[in-house]
Amino acid sequence: MRSSELGLSAMYRILKKAGAERVSDESADELRRIIEEVADSIAKSAVDMASHAGRKTVKGEDVKLASKPFNKF
Repeated sequence: MRSSELGLSAMYRILKKAGAERVSDESADELRRIIEEVADSIAKSAVDMASHAGRKTVKGEDVKLASKPFNKF
């Protein structure tokens, strides 16, 4: 199993803040997996945007633009 960048306890807190009375280990682990997958996709896109702009530094603007397809609200 690969190591995770995000803590499992944070996933429990997020689910609790969303209104869950009880949170299973499986649900917290699945949320972590999905969030990391989405974050990885956004990060890669942001790096591509910075590179396309001729920069080595990824800026907040790159991340914001890269996250647009994931914004549903």
